[in-house]
Amino acid sequence: MNSDQESFTAILVLEDGSIFRGFSFGCKGEFEGEVVFNTGMVGYPESLTDPSYHEQFLCLTYPLIGNYGVPSYDVFEYSLPKYFESDRIQVKGLIISELCFQPSHWLSVKTLSEWLSEQGVPGIYGVDTRELTKKLREKGVMLGVLKTFSEGDEVDESELIKKAGRIKDPNERNLVAEVSTKRTLIYNKGGRLRVVLYDCGVKYNIIRCLVKRGVEVIRVPYDTPFDKVLAYKPQGVLLSNGPGDPKKVSSLILNVRRLLEADIPIMGVCLGNQILALSGGADTYKLKYGHRSQNQPSLNVLNNKCYITSQNHGYTVLENTLDETDFKPWFVNVNDHTNEGIIDKTGRVFAAQFHPENHPGPVDTEFIFDLFVKRMSG
Repeated sequence: MNSDQESFTAILVLEDGSIFRGFSFGCKGEFEGEVVFNTGMVGYPESLTDPSYHEQFLCLTYPLIGNYGVPSYDVFEYSLPKYFESDRIQVKGLIISELCFQPSHWLSVKTLSEWLSEQGVPGIYGVDTRELTKKLREKGVMLGVLKTFSEGDEVDESELIKKAGRIKDPNERNLVAEVSTKRTLIYNKGGRLRVVLYDCGVKYNIIRCLVKRGVEVIRVPYDTPFDKVLAYKPQGVLLSNGPGDPKKVSSLILNVRRLLEADIPIMGVCLGNQILALSGGADTYKLKYGHRSQNQPSLNVLNNKCYITSQNHGYTVLENTLDETDFKPWFVNVNDHTNEGIIDKTGRVFAAQFHPENHPGPVDTEFIFDLFVKRMSG
C-alpha cells in the first residue's frame, strides 16, 4: 500500500479505472455492482430499502448522511413496517461524503453504520461524491468494485482495476425474479375493491396507498399466469416498480399483453410503466445515468400541469414508439423531455414512470391512486 493510502480503509474502483478512496462503515468485504447516484436531501431509510436499487451501489450527493439515524422495524402500518419500503436493505453498497456517528431523532434506534453491518451491506464515506457524480453524469452509470479492509492492510489497486473491468452487468439478468415475492400475500382482506399487484420489487408505500383507500391487495409473484390473476376476480391490476431491464421480464410482458385485451383497469408504476409500453408494442431504452431523486419535474401533457416527483429508474419508454400503439404520452420530464407516463385512449390503462406513492418525496401525485380507484369503481 502506498503511504498516501495508509489511513484509508475502503476503496471504490470503477470500470474505467477511476479510484475513490475513503473509510469503511457497515460490513466488510469485497463487492461488485452498478454505481448510481441520488440527489435527494432526505429519505435514506426509504431509499436503501427500495428494491429498485437491487445490485446497485448508491451514491448519495447530499453531504451529511445518517444524522437522523434509523427507525425501528417494529412499528407497523397496514401490516407493513411503517418507515421502510421493504423488509431489508436492497442496495449493494452505500457511498457518501460524510457519515454522522451520533444521530439525533426521536424515532432513531440505531446508527446507519450499525444497520448496514447487521444486514451485510458495505459503506464508504469520505468520498468526493460531487466528483463521482460528475463522472457518472458525463460517462454514464458504471460498474464498480467496493472493497473494505483494515488499516495497514495491503491492497492491490491494479488487481481491483482489472476486476472492475471484468464485472458482468447485472442488468443482463432478470433482476425482478430476484426481488419479487415467492408466495401470494393478501393485505386488507375483504376491502371494497380488489387489486392484484404484480410484485416486481414493490415499494411498500404502493400497498399502503391502496389499503388506505379501502382496497384489498393480492400481492403475487411477477410470473403469475394471466389466468390465475383473473381467477382472483380483481377490479384492477397494478404493475409495480422494480430493478433492471424491463425486457428481461418477458413472461410478465406476455401476461400483461393478454390483460390489455381484458376489460379491466391497469395501473403501472416505474418499471410497470415500461412493462405496459412493451406489452402494447412500444420500446424502452437505458438512460445515460437515470433519474434518482425527489425533485424531478414532470409535466402532464394533457392539462399542462407540472408536478415535483420522486423517481428511481435507469430505463424509460422510447416515446416515439408509442405512435403505433393504443397508448399516448401522459407525463414528460421537464429536464430532459423523456417519458414519465403513458395512458391509453380509453383512460382505463395508465402508468407513471415516477413514484406517485412517494416515500421519500412530495405527495403531489398520489391522486393517481385516486384515479385508479375511480376507474375500478366505475
